[in-house]
This record gives sequence, C-alpha cells and structure tokens, in this order.
Amino acid sequence: MSQMTRSNAEVSTSAAIPAPRRSRTVPYVVGALGLLLAAVPFIDATIPGVFTGPMSSPGTLQILAVGLVFAGVAMSYDLLLGYTGLLSLGHAFYFALGLYGTNLGMRLFELSYVPAVVLALVFTLVVALVFGSVALRVRGVAFAMVTLAFAEAFHVFVEADPARISGGEEGLSLDTSYVPDLFTGVVNTRWVYWLALGFALLTFAICRQAVASRAGRVWQAIRENEDRVELLGLVPFRFKLLSFGLSAVLAAGGGAVYLLLVRGATPGAASSVFTLNLIIMVVLGGLGRLWGAALGGLVFGYLQLRLPGIARSGVFEPLPDWLEGPLTEPLFILGTLFVVLVMFAPGGLASLPERLGLKRGER
Repeated sequence: MSQMTRSNAEVSTSAAIPAPRRSRTVPYVVGALGLLLAAVPFIDATIPGVFTGPMSSPGTLQILAVGLVFAGVAMSYDLLLGYTGLLSLGHAFYFALGLYGTNLGMRLFELSYVPAVVLALVFTLVVALVFGSVALRVRGVAFAMVTLAFAEAFHVFVEADPARISGGEEGLSLDTSYVPDLFTGVVNTRWVYWLALGFALLTFAICRQAVASRAGRVWQAIRENEDRVELLGLVPFRFKLLSFGLSAVLAAGGGAVYLLLVRGATPGAASSVFTLNLIIMVVLGGLGRLWGAALGGLVFGYLQLRLPGIARSGVFEPLPDWLEGPLTEPLFILGTLFVVLVMFAPGGLASLPERLGLKRGER
C-alpha cells in the first residue's frame, strides 16, 4: 500500500514539473540535414581550405565520420551533464568499454561485429549500473572524483595489462575477419561513414525523446535543485542512475563505431583527457542543448584531425616566430577558440543565433 501511495505521489509530483518546450520544426530540420549528410559520399565537389580532397574521397569521409561519432558521444555526455547536472570525469570509461568490448568480443569469443556490439552494450549497461550505484551515493566534487577514479583504474589496467589481453600500451588492433565486408577497406569508407551518421541520428532521437519524457523532466529538475525534488516525494537516485546508465550505453555505442574508424582500440580512449575533450565539445556547442552538443562534437572532431595538417602545410611560415610556434600546435588553436567562445558566447555555438537576434532555438 505504501509503495502504491509513493508511486502515485511520484507521478503527480513529476507531472507538476513543466515539460520543456519542443519545436515541431526540429525533426524536419534534422531529417533534412541527415539526408544532406547521407548524400555526401556522392558529392565530388571540393571545398577549398576546408578539406584536402573531394567530399566523396575516403579522407574527407573519415574526418566527417569521426566528427559524427564525437557528435553522438557528446550528446550522450550532455544528457548527463547538461540535463541532469552530473559532472562525470569518467565518461571515457564507457566509451572505451564499447571500443574494447566490441574488439574483445570478436577476438575472444569469435563473434561477428553486430553480436559483439550487443554484448559490449549489455556489459557496459551492467557496469554502469553497478558503478553508478556507488558513485551516485555522493554529490558534486565527490561524485566527479569517484567517476574519475573508476575511469583511471580501467585506463591503467588496459595500458599495463600483464596478460596482454588488451594489447597494453600498443593497443589492440582490429581483426577484420569478423567485420562485415561493407565496413572493411578504404573503398568502403562510405559505409563506415553512413554507420557513423546513423549512430549520431539515432543518439539524437533517443536523447531527445528521453529529455522530453517524465524522467527527463525530473532530470532537469534535479539539475536545478535536487533537494527540492526530494521534498516533492521523488527519489533522485533512481532518476540519476537511469540517466547515468543511458548515457553510458550511448557512449559505448560510439566506441563500437569508432573501432571501425581507427581500426583498433588504444588506452588513450579510456584516459581522462578524452573525458575533458567531451566537456570541451559540450561547452563548445552549448550545454543543455542536444543539437549544440552534436555541433560541438562535430566541430571538435574536424579541428582535431584537420589542424595538424594545416600546421604542417606551412601556412603559418610568413608569421613571426613567436606567433608561428603556438599556431602550429593544434591544442593551442583549440584552446584559444574555446576561451573566445566562453568569453563572448557563454552559451556556446548554439547561442549564436540568439546573439544575432534570431529566434531562440530548440534545446
């Protein structure tokens, strides 16, 4: 009887939390953009200064595919940080579980790619629920430190694995004999690109539906004031664990796709540096806005892969030595861009339409 009363209280109180405004035009815009991106492998045009080859070339598709994977993983992290207000410093852990889990599923259990991905996602969900149950017992900085500890422990394990199951510092290469032929070889880069695009669109659809649901409204209430949510009769722990588990599984899905792009798994994917990169992506695009996080991930992925090539091209040679040196470092350019956006557009790239006087976008 008490459980039924509590359940009714939860329904009534969560219903009192106003639903976020949803624009009806967003699905159409995303759909149109998805069709445009899906057509990129058939476009032979070249964009000077943006890409080194035609849009349909394997090199360009590789850059765009990495950006799309980062877009999806950034949205999964925005679900946790932007909508639930949970600053996790170990989100790379779950991305790496998808990366290593899929690879090991094929190597150790001789599974084909799809069953290996499913196994990795199920394993990631179990791990996320177990570790989340521990980490979510605390809040704020303590929560961030606990998630960082779990991630760093995994990072150390895969990097110094005495059994060499994970490949150690050198990583674990991809055995293409378990991967469908569509996803192997340079000539099939377009299929990997379409897979990355599908992952990004599916992640957006799942996250958008989740944040608009009853649980999503509670997440946003927790972000604003967790104590008040508890006073309303809800149990914040359950909702935070749900957000934690969902974001972890989506991140692992990104790791499984990323495995095909980089042809292997390396310890760097589990490091705290990757989580910091995710924070940069989300803040760069716009915290608490899915399309902003996706844009931030896409831009970060593009810059991360293109800036080294631009630096080596000699375009900065005419500049003075004191300026040429820093500009040839990709991290310097990324850091400068991040600081400029934080100073002049705190809402990230997603806030630029508002600052330009255009209609407020969908969150």
